Amino acid sequence: MSLAWEMVHGFDDEGRQFDAKGNLKDWWGKKDAQAFEKRAACVADQYASYTVVDDIKINSRLTLGEDLADLGGLVLAWAAWQAQIADMKPASRDGLTPEQRFFVGYAQWDCNDARPEALRVKAKTDPHSPGRYRINGVVVNMAEYERAFNCKPGQKMVKPDAQRCKVW
Repeated sequence: MSLAWEMVHGFDDEGRQFDAKGNLKDWWGKKDAQAFEKRAACVADQYASYTVVDDIKINSRLTLGEDLADLGGLVLAWAAWQAQIADMKPASRDGLTPEQRFFVGYAQWDCNDARPEALRVKAKTDPHSPGRYRINGVVVNMAEYERAFNCKPGQKMVKPDAQRCKVW
């Protein structure tokens, strides 16, 4: 996941502004840039609706690059995992299917808790969304997650296809 996450940073709202030599240069075509900005706005709008603590919402313009990397990284990790197991039949373990274990494994990397005071400071300064949204904000955009856990329309972790954010 972390390799995929880092790769996506090369094409997020900041990384895309640099060319192959590291120079600050707009190398995307106008049509591609506009399409990216529209798709990235879906992510920004989604995260701006999340409450960090009290009435403080995520500053999704601050967190956008990391939110994009989280989403793109997990999408790439899923694709890589699917390719890896294509000729295998992994078994269910501990009451979880292989697909469920994939998502549980993803969720475990950012298990955390913070005091409200720390959350208030981070909401203003940290380019990373709070851990629960780095997990739930990503998987809610993946139909693979819904299938893995047999989520039904109307449940909290389900977004209609038309509302899912797909950047790449």
